[in-house]
Amino acid sequence: MNRRIALACTILMATPLATSAQEGLRVYISADMEGVVGTVTGDQLGPGGFEYQRFREIMTREVNAAIAAARAAGATEILVSDSHGNGENLLVELLPQDIQLVRAWPRPLMMMEGIDGSFDAAILIGYHSSTTNTRGVRAHTMSSANLTAVRLNGVAVPEAGISAAIAGHFGVPVVMISGDDAIVEEARGLLGDLEGAVVKWSLGFHSARTLMPEASYALIREKTAAALARLDGFEPYRLEGPVELEISFKSYRAAELLAYLPIVERVDSHTIRFVGKDMLEVSAFMEFVMSYEPGLSP
Repeated sequence: MNRRIALACTILMATPLATSAQEGLRVYISADMEGVVGTVTGDQLGPGGFEYQRFREIMTREVNAAIAAARAAGATEILVSDSHGNGENLLVELLPQDIQLVRAWPRPLMMMEGIDGSFDAAILIGYHSSTTNTRGVRAHTMSSANLTAVRLNGVAVPEAGISAAIAGHFGVPVVMISGDDAIVEEARGLLGDLEGAVVKWSLGFHSARTLMPEASYALIREKTAAALARLDGFEPYRLEGPVELEISFKSYRAAELLAYLPIVERVDSHTIRFVGKDMLEVSAFMEFVMSYEPGLSP
């Protein structure tokens, strides 16, 4: 019996939080913040917001809910990526002390830094819908201020699609996502029948009907357990190389200047195209585009 089938049997025979350990199961968790329960505006999402400190803790507890369920499912190693804003949102003192954490920027694998082929599953917590989606709380892809579309091989993707493609390069499937109803629907349309924890329902860019925090933690534990109970049912989201990336900017100047690079083609006034040999090259290029500033200093 292979390890994933054995894991599924173990979970089915035990309660979600009392499963015996399955040696060697490795789980990767990428955490954003716009999709966290109760978040609707910048008041919760950045250091200048009056609710930010409270929602940092709520974000941390959503991640902890996924960790607890993964542990119960047999995970012996867990790596968490703090992938919102400055990458310094999760409260390290509230996280289990036997995990590891990726913080701050830049990082060539962006929201999936540290993932490799040794992981069995990836989980996305607090994600949001794409900038091309007409629905979703704080819907954007990479930058709500600067971008209007990101496409991989001609398909407009949310950040969940980019993260899944990076994981897929290593053969790792995304098995669960949490956020509002818009991103769960969008992710399923792109990635297939992954488990989705809907912790709020979008009413607009800055409004939602939302669960309460404890209910969201319980739902995330439930959906994480369900996902890890059927690992053999998931396929990695693989983009065979070469991988074509298109980025559309709100301003034409970014497209104009990036087109000075011989590796970049300007598709139209606001859009550039870069072709990488694989998703790793595409990820590194995207991180360069999003992070480089002439005035950077230590």
